[in-house]
Amino acid sequence: MLHNLTQKQNIETFSISPENPTGEKGKGGMAETGSASYAARELGQGWKVNPFIVLPPKETAVLADIVGQGAIKHFWITDSAQAPRQLILRIYFDGNTHPSVEVPLSDFFCNADYREYRQLSSLPICFNPKRGMNCYFEMPYFTACKFTIENRGTAACNVYYQLDCEKKEIEKDSLYFHAQFRRVNPLPYKEVYTIVDNIRGSGQYVGTYLNWGVKSNGWWGEGEIKFYIDGDSDFPTICGTGTEDYFCGAYNFDVDGRYTEFCTPYTGMYKVGATDATYRAQRYFNLYRWHITDPIYFKENLRVTIQALGWRSEGRYLPLMDDISSVAYWYSDTLDDIYPSLPSENDMEII
Repeated sequence: MLHNLTQKQNIETFSISPENPTGEKGKGGMAETGSASYAARELGQGWKVNPFIVLPPKETAVLADIVGQGAIKHFWITDSAQAPRQLILRIYFDGNTHPSVEVPLSDFFCNADYREYRQLSSLPICFNPKRGMNCYFEMPYFTACKFTIENRGTAACNVYYQLDCEKKEIEKDSLYFHAQFRRVNPLPYKEVYTIVDNIRGSGQYVGTYLNWGVKSNGWWGEGEIKFYIDGDSDFPTICGTGTEDYFCGAYNFDVDGRYTEFCTPYTGMYKVGATDATYRAQRYFNLYRWHITDPIYFKENLRVTIQALGWRSEGRYLPLMDDISSVAYWYSDTLDDIYPSLPSENDMEII
């Protein structure tokens, strides 16, 4: 992409933040009162008067409400929420009443339980010290774009954010960005976990995030991921060979008897929890896989599933009853997908 920096572009750059909620030209830093009025009381207007919003409990705030044609190029956000999954991110395109993105904020940025810091350095998503969440997936829109954040908690929290945007003409065949969250806890015995289904339209699948809570001793990642493309019924077109294989590792991520964390531009695995007991229950793992150079293309529909498999005696597979959460990321040419309702606060809680 560096070559693009040498080319003249017919693009207008703007940014939306609490210091410029509309992104209007020359309107940043104009607040005379705001969330940091007390800190700026001796300095006044222009001196970081309103760098964040205070989001009351059980309320939803509009972070951005853009009218026109263009694209989101970068989204940065941080918060002071006390519990993971307290905040829900929703993104709407072109006036659609159903969100194309509906995901707990922490899961969208691949750190479901962000009370314990884990660095993530990948191409489209970065989670930087201490809770700096960054998304670089481009999000085109033709007429409008709206970002909201819901506080499901019982206490107010501060939200800092910035959307870096471009006002420009969008190619007619540009696709809409989507992200969908799911959780099953526990996964019923012998049931396959569905990452996403009923994706319609034409587009490409671009990424998977899993937060995997292991409820049994032993290795948990023998299950295959499967992509059912354009009408596949009982059997998929793409069938993986194991969970760690799909996330581009091998042999249980095990080096010298221990899980080995890794973080690369396209794939990664990082543990949650301080215990060193490698093959013990009650461990949680974050795993991400970006299909940046190898998108999964579909023309009509797509369904993605993964098995939860460990080992029992005599070299036999053991169907697991683990706590599995996921975020699926994709682009498509439709806004007609209707997502399952989010779980309740209790059913989302990480304990």
